[in-house]
Amino acid sequence: MSEIETFEDLEVWKRGCNLAVDVHVALADSKDFALRSQMERSSLSIPCNIAEGAERDTTPEFIRFLRISKGSCGELRTQLYVADRVRQRLGAPPLDRTREMIAETRIISKMLQALINSLLRRLNKNS
Repeated sequence: MSEIETFEDLEVWKRGCNLAVDVHVALADSKDFALRSQMERSSLSIPCNIAEGAERDTTPEFIRFLRISKGSCGELRTQLYVADRVRQRLGAPPLDRTREMIAETRIISKMLQALINSLLRRLNKNS
């Protein structure tokens, strides 16, 4: 892994931002304000926690925030499944790109875990 200048250099942060935009666009017309709000917040939490952790300037803090981001990724994936099932039961059309967003949460989660593992190896090597 090459050196990171800023969190904006991280592909996982870029993908997290794109996913948050996709979620907001997909939910723009949703009248289920509680689920919409929760999904928007969890989607924003993914890139925001990456950024916050990177700005903390310590590897243990960065790892902690990456783990929070990974948790938000699982939270959003669950919410996407629930929203999809609710819409099916109501006979409403599915959210635009639900399957793609679910797949993206899996990819981002794997990327976050790989970054965590890399940082842990570096931390243990320097101990």
